Amino acid sequence: MTLEVWAGLVVFFGTYVLIATERIHKTIAAMAGGTAMVLLGIVSQEEAFEHIDFNVIFLLAGMMILAGIIRKTGVFGWMGVRAARFAGGEPYRILVVLSVITAVASAFLDNVTTVVLIGPITLFLAARLGMNPFPFIVAEILASNIGGAGTLIGDPPNILIGSAADIDFASFAANMVPLAVINLVLFLLAARWLFRNDLQIDHEMRDSLLALDEREMIADPALLRKSVVVLGLTLVGFLVHGLLGYEPATIALTGAVALMIVAREDPHEVLRDVEWPTLFFFIGLFMLIAGVIEIGMIEAIATALISITGGALGAGTFVILWLSALLSGVVDNIPYTATMIPVVAEMSVPHEGSQVLWWALAAGADLGGNLTIIGASANVILVSMAEREGHPITFGQFLRYGGPVTLGTIIVSSAYLWLRYLL
Repeated sequence: MTLEVWAGLVVFFGTYVLIATERIHKTIAAMAGGTAMVLLGIVSQEEAFEHIDFNVIFLLAGMMILAGIIRKTGVFGWMGVRAARFAGGEPYRILVVLSVITAVASAFLDNVTTVVLIGPITLFLAARLGMNPFPFIVAEILASNIGGAGTLIGDPPNILIGSAADIDFASFAANMVPLAVINLVLFLLAARWLFRNDLQIDHEMRDSLLALDEREMIADPALLRKSVVVLGLTLVGFLVHGLLGYEPATIALTGAVALMIVAREDPHEVLRDVEWPTLFFFIGLFMLIAGVIEIGMIEAIATALISITGGALGAGTFVILWLSALLSGVVDNIPYTATMIPVVAEMSVPHEGSQVLWWALAAGADLGGNLTIIGASANVILVSMAEREGHPITFGQFLRYGGPVTLGTIIVSSAYLWLRYLL
């Protein structure tokens, strides 16, 4: 290996260790790692900037602006009271309700949009119940990635796979929704055991929450009416953005600008509510991954797959599934999926008529996002929200829950792929 490759590996793994050990804040670590890739000449500034997915950055920024304005109406509190009452104030049932809403919404919108909207409701509920939001936040992260795996628009890797393999929305859903539903049900059953020591509430605060009149939570009815119209049109835009020829970021920014105009919001005040550390974490991470791609690490791993499997369909399916799950928990699943697509396409040639290798890639890339705190965009967003409210979640804390869930869902996925496509 050349000196450049060694330097790239050192920067990548060094950055990952800093994020995992939290010796410094993850945003500083990611930005330092991305900048080091440029300073060491591993990747040029132009190439590093080209790898920044501004669709993700501006989608997040737009939705954060929308959520910040909508929060002023009190509707998140209204929804929180309704959810608590529906679940009878029992914390495990609340966790199930929030997780199901998150998973379903992630399938039909995308998990980034979903968690930006569900996060404030969760934090409100936890505060009113006198508990740490940790179990709710982690459960929603896991549910968002499980639910997002079910449809073509649920997670960005799915869109890439659908385009490359010429798979339409209905076909993707027919093959992946059953797996997502099975994994979600099993996760919710396991959640009672996983979070058994975390679902402690203050019973007096719970009773006072259930006694609230949710209508009194609405602080600004006029702003709420405007927000509902703009948010509704924005969500419709997400569903039909492909037909309109716009990226989701354009839809989100349009909604954010429209609501600022009709609500006559002060941009200085609105922009203060944007999670800037989260956005710059992603910018640094994209630059870091640009260096990893440049030194050929992912490509080398992908090429080794073909020689390891020897072209066998069954072996190829399981190697792609498990390797994708592992690597998607470490590097962003979008560039990983983009790199793997030509490899999977080549491996699929001798097996004309079978799409199992594509399903293995989709399941591994999506569900692998649950492995670590930086495995998927939804993870970073919700963790940052919790940190902002004074409830930081460490890399190790998340791994203790994300690790077993990822392992379980990949085992289930292995069985599903084998029984449905390989048996």
